[in-house]
Amino acid sequence: MNYPTPHIKAVPGDFGKTVLMPGDPLRSKFIAENFLENAVLVNNVRGVQGYTGTYKGTKVSVMASGMGMPSIGIYSHELYNIFGVENILRVGSAGALHKEINVRDLVIGMGACTNSNFINQYGLPGTFAPAASFELLEEAVRSARERSLPFHVGNILSSDTFYNDDPNASLTWAKMGVMAVEMEAAGLYCTAARSGKRALAICTISDSIVTGESLDSDARQNSFTDMMEVALDIALRMEEK
Repeated sequence: MNYPTPHIKAVPGDFGKTVLMPGDPLRSKFIAENFLENAVLVNNVRGVQGYTGTYKGTKVSVMASGMGMPSIGIYSHELYNIFGVENILRVGSAGALHKEINVRDLVIGMGACTNSNFINQYGLPGTFAPAASFELLEEAVRSARERSLPFHVGNILSSDTFYNDDPNASLTWAKMGVMAVEMEAAGLYCTAARSGKRALAICTISDSIVTGESLDSDARQNSFTDMMEVALDIALRMEEK
């Protein structure tokens, strides 16, 4: 594929080895302005903002994915296969499916269940289990412990629907130990596996589907800094390897 791609107006070298990937373009802007030094806008096709700068001397990029697996599937595929990115760290929000998982806790997706047909494209004669990179997962747990952050590791659910006709549909996954629901991780994990690259979803609990507690859109955009700092710790450590 030639570049620029239909979705990323950049050239190889514009992105760092590791990309932080929030869903929200404004969260991408927030990370660039508050954590990166000398951040430069390297992509703004369709308003999906991508920046590259440095964090403690290491080249790091951040770019939005938009919402849902089709969207993150496009951006992650192009970053991995065209622009030479090795690691994508989803930093997003999720809804808790268990009462002991609190608003603002981190959930780190060791695996990602899904109700999507995204995986069907691979023509596999069975069921593929989308899983994170253990290398990235190990570094995330290390960082969260060092920062004394509340976190949970396990399965998450990547759903195709935010407004499901059955309001209790997501809760049925809780009986299998699924921690939280979001909309992108399974697609990212599949794309990473197919590309031979690494991926991890680190999400902040923005609301509880069990208790009804929730945070507003401004808090989701601007205050979920714990997961951003964990992701940046990982970017530094992966650069050293």
